[in-house]
Amino acid sequence: MLGVRVVIAESYERIHRSNLIGMGVLPLEFPANVNRKTLKLTGDEAIDIAGLQSITPGKMITVTITDKNDQKTTIAMCCRIDTMTEIEYFRHGGILQYVIRQMLK
Repeated sequence: MLGVRVVIAESYERIHRSNLIGMGVLPLEFPANVNRKTLKLTGDEAIDIAGLQSITPGKMITVTITDKNDQKTTIAMCCRIDTMTEIEYFRHGGILQYVIRQMLK
């Protein structure tokens, strides 16, 4: 999936998580005791996400972070898409695209 938009956070308020999915953005959550500070993230890293073709609610997603010195850190993050309906919204690029496609059927 090229060009997937992702937000990675320590936690999500229900409405913020839902709004991200509604806009076609994948919400991922750091595992316990891991965050941007413990990983020493600067914002200059490249992030690769594996397993997007087979997302299911709550699935652990493998994320590889590569820093500017080509050092790689791989961690499992929780996919915060919590329902199959949200999976459909995400796969369509958001709720608006989902609704339009349903209307055109």
